[in-house]
Amino acid sequence: MRRLIFLSLMLFGTVLHAQTTVSGKVVDENNEPVIGANVVLIGKAEGTTTDFDGNFTFNTSEQPPFQLRVTSVGFSEFIADVTSNNQTLTITLSQSSTILDEIVISASRTPERIFESPVSVERFGLKDIKNTSAESFYGGLQNLKGVDINTNSLTFQSINTRGFATFANTRFLQLVDGMDNSAPGLNFVLGNLVGMSELEVQSVEILPGASSALYGAGAFNGILFMNSKSPFDFQGISAYAKTGITSQEAAGDNPYYDLGIRAAHAFSDKLAVKANLSFLSGEDWHAISELDLANPGADRTDPNYNGLNIYGDVVSTLLNFDAAAGLPTGTVGSANISRTGYAERDLVNYNAESVKTDFSVYYRPFADDFEIIYQGRVGRGNTIYQGANRYAVRNFNLQQHKIEFRNDNFFLRGYIVTENAGDSYDTRFTAININRRWKSDTQWFTDYAGTYIPTFLGGIQQGGLSREAASEAAHAAARIAADTGRLLPGTPEFQSAFNAVTADGDLTTGSRFIDNTKFRHVNGNYNLAHLINDWADVQVGGSFREYELNSQGTIFTDLDGPITYNEYGAYAQLQKKLLDERLKFTGSVRYDKNEFFDGFLSPRVSFGYTAGAMRNHNIRISAQQGFRNPTTQDLFIGLNAGTAILVGSAPNNLDRDIRTFNVSQSGQDLIGQSTVDIVGRAAYENAYSLTSVLTGAPEAVTTGVVKPEEITTFEAGYRGQIGKFTVDLSGYYNRYKDFIANVTVLVPFYGTAGDNGLSLLALQNGDRQAYQTYTNAEVDIDSWGGTIGVDTKVFGDFDLGVNYTYAEFDFDKARFPDFETNFNTPKHRVKASFGNTELFKNFGFNFNYRWSDSFFWEATFEDGDVPAYTVLDAQINYTIPSIKSVFKAGGSNLLGDEYFQAVGTGNIGAIYYVSWTINP
Repeated sequence: MRRLIFLSLMLFGTVLHAQTTVSGKVVDENNEPVIGANVVLIGKAEGTTTDFDGNFTFNTSEQPPFQLRVTSVGFSEFIADVTSNNQTLTITLSQSSTILDEIVISASRTPERIFESPVSVERFGLKDIKNTSAESFYGGLQNLKGVDINTNSLTFQSINTRGFATFANTRFLQLVDGMDNSAPGLNFVLGNLVGMSELEVQSVEILPGASSALYGAGAFNGILFMNSKSPFDFQGISAYAKTGITSQEAAGDNPYYDLGIRAAHAFSDKLAVKANLSFLSGEDWHAISELDLANPGADRTDPNYNGLNIYGDVVSTLLNFDAAAGLPTGTVGSANISRTGYAERDLVNYNAESVKTDFSVYYRPFADDFEIIYQGRVGRGNTIYQGANRYAVRNFNLQQHKIEFRNDNFFLRGYIVTENAGDSYDTRFTAININRRWKSDTQWFTDYAGTYIPTFLGGIQQGGLSREAASEAAHAAARIAADTGRLLPGTPEFQSAFNAVTADGDLTTGSRFIDNTKFRHVNGNYNLAHLINDWADVQVGGSFREYELNSQGTIFTDLDGPITYNEYGAYAQLQKKLLDERLKFTGSVRYDKNEFFDGFLSPRVSFGYTAGAMRNHNIRISAQQGFRNPTTQDLFIGLNAGTAILVGSAPNNLDRDIRTFNVSQSGQDLIGQSTVDIVGRAAYENAYSLTSVLTGAPEAVTTGVVKPEEITTFEAGYRGQIGKFTVDLSGYYNRYKDFIANVTVLVPFYGTAGDNGLSLLALQNGDRQAYQTYTNAEVDIDSWGGTIGVDTKVFGDFDLGVNYTYAEFDFDKARFPDFETNFNTPKHRVKASFGNTELFKNFGFNFNYRWSDSFFWEATFEDGDVPAYTVLDAQINYTIPSIKSVFKAGGSNLLGDEYFQAVGTGNIGAIYYVSWTINP
């Protein structure tokens, strides 16, 4: 299959054609360059954009004469006549208000105006990057309509569209110059931690919703495309320096630095190179919540306290004091007791850091549009990742290396993505195993009971205390006694234990996160339009991917060596304009196959109609089916997360996870053995529903192994220019089938679930283990929503934009009570922007406002309510053309109202910054 894809696409790519080259400069009425203006060939979906000096170069197979349409946000369009090859143009744009002619590639894998895109698409270009009020271009994406950004930490922001997202967002794909930069072992993108420098970004495009018909299994709920600058078009040395402070009540005010440099040079019209280096450092948002969500109002004096950001106290057991002392039942009683935990701030260095480097070589052997590209990206970073637990990601490394062949009609690329978890560790297991390294659980609970019992009896018999007062005093004394000699943060003994635990990859004794997983990917695309005289735009393509899982048994069940498997796909798309080019039809279909599952077809069809005498109204409808393959963790994980053991359900994984558990004394009396071995398969075939056990009516369940998730989606939308107003609205409806889900079950250590005998005694004796299974929802899930955005000019030349997003979902909870959707999206969101790029000569400003409704957060770490919040960002900038510089001062969350977007994270404070950017 790999050879077939390579050979066929290379054959397509050998067809080269004579080119027409047009160059020029686009300026405004003050003769200042217009950055990021779109230059489009009328009648075809071909175009380019201007650089920071307003210059452009456009190559096409079309022979003169023809016309170019030149547009930019805030300006009226200009039609330029091209009458000869190598013609040079100077184009002056006048002020106006339109965003409809911006060029995007992602929606159909071919250049086209946003106005005519068959589906919803958002674009963030050079002008947006310059004017963003956020501290980074990536953070600025949260101001786009229909786009959510959940802040996990200062250096890890997770983008989501249309709901169903946690920080481990496996439903959203991010492509950097065509490469999937998801961490192979984690299966999701760590924001821009190891992505692209803002000096290197030419444009960002976001497709909300499913796009499996063109992009395959990962393109399920949305895709982000980051496209870099060509060293032929953007040459010279660029740099930026940004500094400021982060401000949070829990952390105080701390310095923030963000530096970057880009160098690009074309040695000739055949060879060009570029390189980038950026560095970011700051204090992460401290997570300090001591709420016990399972026992509201409890504090550290509670015997079974389990604080949200306190770790190690999850180790808890039921102590039967009467049985321990040989007293009659009811004399002292029993209680659930947890070990004393450590605060997250005692376990984590909150230094957030990101270092990104890349180097590329571009070679044009025929000095035309045919290019051979090598690109290498290496990123390293420190951040906090919240999944089943809170993970301190330290010296995490992600590498991407790509070889690509392309021209205007085709591309063929092969790349590899590798990750190295570096010195990362699990904070919860760090606390648990520091405690155990000092004193075993058995000894600690024995010491606790040994103090509690006589203290309680003495309080009643000699002190005359009530049972409640005697119990409270006894618990306090018992914890002090059990904790005597405990390792305290800041001491050499604690640091020694910490170092030993975080260097140990065995979660029974350590907490290190080991992962050297990688994947190899080959994909290609060929546009046949020029071969059929542009009768229609016809594209074909395909892809192949091979995974190699390598965690040395710490994440996956790969103790005996790396696990490999593969998937492949192929697609075709036809686009045709009819009725005086007012009606645009797009139809596509893709076939994908994972080696563990049957193949899947993903069709998509859309119609767009351009109405109005000025062709300034476009109505679109589309329908498509998509799918999502289970992730590497869904299939092969084998991890004890503390609260549950996670076991993937690949057919050959169910018997790979084998664990030994101690049996209670009561259980030993029943089965005559002190330990039992439990195989992962038991979680799927011999277990009880967690909910049923908690409600006192244990119900045996059989959990099906995971299979691909399917989606059917319908979308309708309108884009138009109505007087001074640009309007973009859309609505969608999704139906999910076989929604990939996690279900927690309880496996008894003996007996058979449902036997009404021995297994129920196992539950009663505490001889059971929680397992998290990977399966599919037994019910269909519906989601729907819409967006509307309006942009205009007010008070002359001030830019005003407002957008609103609505999102909702539903499923039959009664039929599947153990299932959590992780929708994690507010029902209502409002965003607004107000600014002026030229308030006076070379001076601009921008304000961004965001309001988010409250919503309920569901995730493996913890569930809970996220309150509504309001955020205001702002910036001012001043350009000095003589030194090619832009100076900016701004801040995010200027109102200072701290908020959080997920239960368990640190509150998000304010960031204040100043920056200096130099672009040649």
